[in-house]
Amino acid sequence: MSTEQPTRRARAQRRRGRTFAASFGIVLGVLVVLGLGGAAASVAQGPRVTDVFVDPAAAAAASGSRLIVTTTQSLADVDPSQVTVSPETPFQVDTSGRSVGVRFTLPLWDDTEYTVKIAGVASLGGGPTATLTETFRTPKAQVYLLQRGADGGDLIYRTDLSGQEAVPVFRHDHIEDFRATASHLVVSVRTDDDEAGLIVTDLDGKDQHELPLPGDGYVSNLQSADRGDRIGYTFSDAQLTADSGRESRLYTASLGDPAADPVPIEVQGADPRVAEWRFVPDTDSILLLSFDGSLLLTGSGGSDSATALGVALGLDGIARGSNEAVVDRADHAAVIDLTDASEQQLVAPDHDLGGTTSVTPLPDGSTIRTAAVLDADGIPTGRTSVALVAADGATRMLTEIDDTDAVLQVCVSPSARYAAVLVAPDAVTNAYDTYQLPLPERPETRVLEISDGAQVVALKGSSISWCQVPPAA
Repeated sequence: MSTEQPTRRARAQRRRGRTFAASFGIVLGVLVVLGLGGAAASVAQGPRVTDVFVDPAAAAAASGSRLIVTTTQSLADVDPSQVTVSPETPFQVDTSGRSVGVRFTLPLWDDTEYTVKIAGVASLGGGPTATLTETFRTPKAQVYLLQRGADGGDLIYRTDLSGQEAVPVFRHDHIEDFRATASHLVVSVRTDDDEAGLIVTDLDGKDQHELPLPGDGYVSNLQSADRGDRIGYTFSDAQLTADSGRESRLYTASLGDPAADPVPIEVQGADPRVAEWRFVPDTDSILLLSFDGSLLLTGSGGSDSATALGVALGLDGIARGSNEAVVDRADHAAVIDLTDASEQQLVAPDHDLGGTTSVTPLPDGSTIRTAAVLDADGIPTGRTSVALVAADGATRMLTEIDDTDAVLQVCVSPSARYAAVLVAPDAVTNAYDTYQLPLPERPETRVLEISDGAQVVALKGSSISWCQVPPAA
């Protein structure tokens, strides 16, 4: 058998292998050159945007939303001085790898175009800097209101601020109160058997289910945290005696675990009965005022300890995006910084407003105050003023309510762009219902621009979803 044929075959295979290796080397070299050239061109141009993430609806609904810009290069830290947000709003900046994030520390205005400009953005490897500019628009505001006695029972409806696009969302024979979270409605109802119920739905009123309650009794002072889908309420047993039964006990629940039993909020050594309370914005804490006048800061998941903040007569509120609470002491109104328990007296308006009846805090340290309008002799005229008092005391009138009407509540939108004034028109003839939380038969919610006091719309109904607490009973 001849060996010549295998030898020629082997030589041909070796030639083909050398040709393939040479061709592969040339292609690889070209790719390397192109890659290096592309990298060099990228560095020469500075960082370029490859992706942008922002949720305008979430940014307008609550604080803490972020604009995240991802670029072609790993970035040097961006300083807040390099960032401009128009219209102006407070923000924080963080840099991670190829991305820079701008966190809005307050909710943004609705139906507004925002531009974020980041100047001098530099690569970690040096080279030219770049200016990154991104623009987005927030959606129109959507709010929920309660109408009792509507056709088919009590009704919660959703609308924009034109008042022309009202959509029924939830109906029930007896709605005491409700709150809206980022993804749910929580509705306090009474059943046909006059028992309490807490019904949770999606924001469109679908997927209804009930939350467990501590027992048979009464739910009041329903509230929701600005984030985390946590709610709270006070509960009293249906049967109370001088020696037995729970009265005005505070409970919280997570909508993320709707089958779980509610969590009692108990502070060791304190009166367990809670007169007023608030979720502290952007934290997991609760500020509560017990029946004995003790003001306490505690956790929202149940706690046996708390920070004592002295004695108070009332709790006016805590502005969203703020850790400052406005409370009524025995002889003055005070502002307490909940981060360190420091305190200062609430600033006085630069001119006398008359008898102040409510104080609603805003994130910038200003407040909206309602007051009885007095005549030249100091006699109440029956009218009510609604005024904005700046942090330095500068005072500007927003509106004045006629003496025929009664102001029931003032609430502020999450962005602090609007004030909602709940009014009972023609108060003398506008009878209240007989609910546990009574309301006039014809409530009206007047929405004002805080910047100039202009009325945006007057809506039929009460308990606008901007409110952190129910109307005062």
